[in-house]
Amino acid sequence: MDPHRNDGNAFIDRPTDRSTDRPTAPLIDHPFDESHIGQTELFDNYRMDLRTPNAADLDQFIDDDIVKDWATLTWKDVGKPFRVVNYAEGKRRWEERNGDTLPVHTSWEMFNRSFHELFMKNVPQERAEAKRKLLRNVSSLHWNQAAKVLGELEELTIWNMAHRTEDAIWDPRGKRALFRGLDVDKPRILFLGAADGYEAMQLYSMYPGGEVVLVDYDDFCRTDRFGKFPVHYPFLGVNPSTGAPKVWYREQMNISFLVDDIRNLDFGPEFDIVVSVGLIEHFPEEYKPEAIDWHRKFLKPGGYAILTTPRLQWRSRLFYHVLAEWMNYTYRELMTVQQMGLYLYENGFDILRHGTIKAHNGIIAKVR
Repeated sequence: MDPHRNDGNAFIDRPTDRSTDRPTAPLIDHPFDESHIGQTELFDNYRMDLRTPNAADLDQFIDDDIVKDWATLTWKDVGKPFRVVNYAEGKRRWEERNGDTLPVHTSWEMFNRSFHELFMKNVPQERAEAKRKLLRNVSSLHWNQAAKVLGELEELTIWNMAHRTEDAIWDPRGKRALFRGLDVDKPRILFLGAADGYEAMQLYSMYPGGEVVLVDYDDFCRTDRFGKFPVHYPFLGVNPSTGAPKVWYREQMNISFLVDDIRNLDFGPEFDIVVSVGLIEHFPEEYKPEAIDWHRKFLKPGGYAILTTPRLQWRSRLFYHVLAEWMNYTYRELMTVQQMGLYLYENGFDILRHGTIKAHNGIIAKVR
């Protein structure tokens, strides 16, 4: 995707910082309203995207209805997921220093802090500085240092493409395409392994008036990943009074954050939607049924389980290869939507909708 193309929707004409020729950061907490619907804009560390307000136009952002009959699909047909094994140096150093395997909880703490640092980067500024450093080192024939800076520039370039220009990580139009059409009214939403809570906020904006409970057992997610989520980031959803498109912000939503292990939650089957994003691929084969059962345990009868996982595609493999030092602290798999759906189907879920969006597989399911 070319970030400079209009694609039939206007880009915002905002005053720029003349030293960088980039849009300046918003000066107020809610800089976007319904007059900005149909527009997109790049900031230093993310893209805001209010394009495609009509739900009927979202089909172009999801490749769905891939499997016609889940009952006839077998593991021989789809194969097994690809395991990512090029771990971060921080994980290897910890294990060498402690003479033991990095504990799962510690690995998540290390990952969350590393991943959050990527989200907070001023990408254009850091890329420009890396290019200047590279030129200085090449000019001085400092080849080892030049090689190091070149690696940093490669990381920044991949992150810039994945998160800013292509917006493949948050992917609001793809997520809206996946989430559309749910039969809920003011739903209670439980997000397992919530991190920054993005998908629950997108769901709330589409189905407003209920409640969101975010759960993560790393308090850093509450204080930083969710706590420092950009207050001026706009979510495109629905006005409950009129049904017209509406721009929502985090603090307008009824959200609570619970720091706890999912296995310790004392909720009953009381949620209309249970969502997880990038969760089940972190569990080896023998533990996947338990992770999938968590979604069943907390759902009301007839409720929706919504799951996404990173896609098995060359772009994802490149992402986790180049950004290994930032991303790869935990057990991780890349899978196809067929593999993901077969895990769910074999563990008692019927697949209502499935498909692929930019970087993720997505499934909407109900307990069989």
